[in-house]
This record gives sequence, structure tokens and C-alpha cells, in this order.
Amino acid sequence: MTTTVKMRLVAFTALATLGLLAFPTDIAVVLWIQNSHPPKELMRFLNFAEVFGHGIGVAMLMIGTFCLDRSIQFPSITWPAIRWPTFQPTTAKRYGARMLGGLLAGPLTVLLLKQLIDRARPRATNYDLVTSVLDTFGTTALAIGPRGSSDLHSFPSGHSATAAALATVLIWKYPQGRLFFFALAVSACLQRIFSMSHYPSDAFLGAACGVLGATIVLGRDIPNDSQ
Repeated sequence: MTTTVKMRLVAFTALATLGLLAFPTDIAVVLWIQNSHPPKELMRFLNFAEVFGHGIGVAMLMIGTFCLDRSIQFPSITWPAIRWPTFQPTTAKRYGARMLGGLLAGPLTVLLLKQLIDRARPRATNYDLVTSVLDTFGTTALAIGPRGSSDLHSFPSGHSATAAALATVLIWKYPQGRLFFFALAVSACLQRIFSMSHYPSDAFLGAACGVLGATIVLGRDIPNDSQ
């Protein structure tokens, strides 16, 4: 196992552990945010950073990356690409397939988990009905009134999974920018918490899924220009 893979697995383990440890503090953190009124400039920055975890924003970033870096290309939608996405006839297409696969694996897993587990988003929760963090799961504490179609899809955070997966993929290809990509991913996760869209545990565990999915797809492969 390479050092890079070990580091990604350590990151996954740390995020998953923090996610589990965050459950007892979820309600307290959200109530603090609700009553603290974060500075407008901070929220403006975090809202801009959301693009790093939003599907449309990530698609634009990846298209730009493929256009600017000729060492990666979109994978062929022909045999043997259909048989196994990472088995490409050229190195550039193999890199492109790994980046796209690594970007999608975690978020797709989170999308499935959202369909299986109901958890009311912080903004859609009536905290007068909450006696423990377990009450945030299911419809017990769901606020009465107009609701959005995603108000029960708080767990885990899709944006956080996408941001973490994108950071992992970009760090794999462009390790010199690791601190920048890490900062953007953290900011995107914080935006989900400060916007009352997710609890801290949602963000941590969503990010863990993103890192793990990217780690599995990227494997031990290291781009030649990153060695």
C-alpha cells in the first residue's frame, strides 16, 4: 500500500470517527448557529465555496480541468471502457476515467443512503419536539408547514461527499495544490452546516463517503506528473 493511499484511508477514518463523535453535539451546534447570527462576510465566503460541492459547480470545474490539462481526457464510451471504466487505451483516458469515477463513487453512495435513511434537515426541524439526537431521524420532529422535497434527506450530506471526493481527486492529480483544495472542501462542508442544511455528523460522514469512494476508484495509481 502506497503512502498516498494510506493518507487517504487515514483521512477517511478520521472523518468517519469525527462523524460518529459529532452525533451528541449536533443539536447544540445547530442551535448555537441559529442564535449566533454569523458575520455576513463569513457567510458570503462560505456560500461562494458551496460551488466546490454543488453538482453544477463541480461539473464546470471538471470540464475546465479537462480543457486545460491535456494529460487527461474523457474516457471512451466504447469497448473496453464499458467493460471496466478504468481500463482505457491511453494513459490520458485512464487518468480521466479514474478522476470521474473517483468523483462519482462517494456521492452516488450517499444518494442511496439518503433514500434509505430519513433525517430532518436542521432548518426543517421543530426542536421543541426533540429530546435526543435520535429524534432528528424519521419524521417525529419534522416542523409543520410547507416542506421541500429534500427536507428528510439530511443524512449524510451530498455536498460534503462531493466536495471531499473532488478534493481527493484533484489532490491525486495536482498534489501541489493540496492545501488549496483541502481548504475549499472544508469551506463547502462548513457552508452546509452554517446554512442549516445539515448537522455536523451529516457533513463529516458525507465527506468520509466521498474520500472512501475516491480512494477505491483511484487505487494505487499515481499520475506520472505527480510522482
